[in-house]
Amino acid sequence: MNIKEAKEEIIHTVQAYTAKDENGQYLIPVEKQRPMLLIGPPGIGKTAILEQAARQLHINLVSYTITHHTRQSAIGLPRIEQRSFEGKEYQVTEYTMSEIIAAIYEQIEKSGVKEGILFLDEINCVSETLAPTMLQFLQYKTFGTHRVPDGFVIVTAGNPPQYNKSVRDFDIVTLDRVRRINIEADFDVWKEYAYDARVHGAILAYLEIRKDHFYSIRTEVEERYFVTARGWEDLSELLYAYEKLGIRVTGDVVGEYLQDPEIAKDFVTYYELYDKYKNLYQIPEILTGSTPKMAEQLSGAPFDEKISVMSLLIDALNNEFTGYVRTLEVQKVLLSELNEMKNSLKAQKGKAVDLIRAARQEREERLAKNLDVHMVTRDEEKIERLSLTAMAQLEKKLMLDGTGGEKSDFELARNWFEEREAKRQESVKRTGEHLTNCFAFLARTFGEGQEMVLFLSELSADRYALRFVTDNGNEAWYKYNQLLLLRDRREDLRQEVLSLSGRL
Repeated sequence: MNIKEAKEEIIHTVQAYTAKDENGQYLIPVEKQRPMLLIGPPGIGKTAILEQAARQLHINLVSYTITHHTRQSAIGLPRIEQRSFEGKEYQVTEYTMSEIIAAIYEQIEKSGVKEGILFLDEINCVSETLAPTMLQFLQYKTFGTHRVPDGFVIVTAGNPPQYNKSVRDFDIVTLDRVRRINIEADFDVWKEYAYDARVHGAILAYLEIRKDHFYSIRTEVEERYFVTARGWEDLSELLYAYEKLGIRVTGDVVGEYLQDPEIAKDFVTYYELYDKYKNLYQIPEILTGSTPKMAEQLSGAPFDEKISVMSLLIDALNNEFTGYVRTLEVQKVLLSELNEMKNSLKAQKGKAVDLIRAARQEREERLAKNLDVHMVTRDEEKIERLSLTAMAQLEKKLMLDGTGGEKSDFELARNWFEEREAKRQESVKRTGEHLTNCFAFLARTFGEGQEMVLFLSELSADRYALRFVTDNGNEAWYKYNQLLLLRDRREDLRQEVLSLSGRL
């Protein structure tokens, strides 16, 4: 199973385990709700899909790496209590609440949501002293004397033995009480996530050419070399930061993320070429409709070079598509706040500057709470922070230019909003022209060959690109999509005819 399929399985499991009948009883009794056990190589994205699933379902996620825990922190600390049995007093041992169970209750209190996922990573690497406790946990969903609250689904994860010397094999008794899911690395599936996560274009282009370098683990006599999905994603963040700061990316720093010298060296060589192509082919000029002299020679270039240039074009467009979606969402927030301000001013509930300040502070507090309970995606956080920045700008404008009058201050705020909207519409028009110009350039350079197919396929994999085209349309997009669909249909018919002819 690939990582995307595993995520869907987790979502379906949570839905099934938390569903209730008309009497309020769980469709699947709690004692029959088997924990899930994800087994797959390290750095493949097991933790990431749990975060995505929890956010998609709007439920809690409490996550622990169980190897960081002792028996005491997992089941609680012992204490002596007095008990009376058959008229006699006895001292008995009880346990304080498990740190893990306590964290679940704390999360429920913070979020106000009773459902969630308890995720325990590296569960097959626990120490000998903790192993019996984990068996009890998987069987009865308890740590010590304290039970996981109803509504929380247990998901665990571990690595196969070949990746971790500390792995302990589960016996049949344990495996018969869990739902085991084996996960394998799959670049094409990860690429969908990578577009959303805005993984650096050089990495995506490189892996399109060197798919076998996406996930690699090899062992020599005394060394183990590896490259993981996590390594590529973390390297992407560093590349963006280094480029912004003007710091040179060296083989040594890449090797800190891609811990296979051969792959690290190969990527650095490619990255240097990728950076060179950005200037050589003058990507900004292609976007604006020009065809630089060097770009005219692209049709005869090696395939790796063509892939790199198309990736640079896609990267530039995707940045604009992302900006489009975020700016649109911010404008929606501002429009909603302005409507609230208008209604409050009519009801004489305060001055415009005070109202927008109060609204901004309320949104800041709500964002802080959502971040605290991990119920906001990185993209949602970005949009909210951009909205808060815009509201602060409006607040400052009202303080400096406002008169305190209900009508005049609202007019000032509305004009400010309309100026922002006019700039946004100009940006939308410009992005549409850039997209059309890219199609025109590729058609002139490659016709309707595999390069155009690849370009369309990569753009279609990006939800921001699809959102832009859906909202605003683009004749070139529709034209080439239709041409390629017709071509594919003709090829299907040809194959069908050939197949029928073979039967005669």
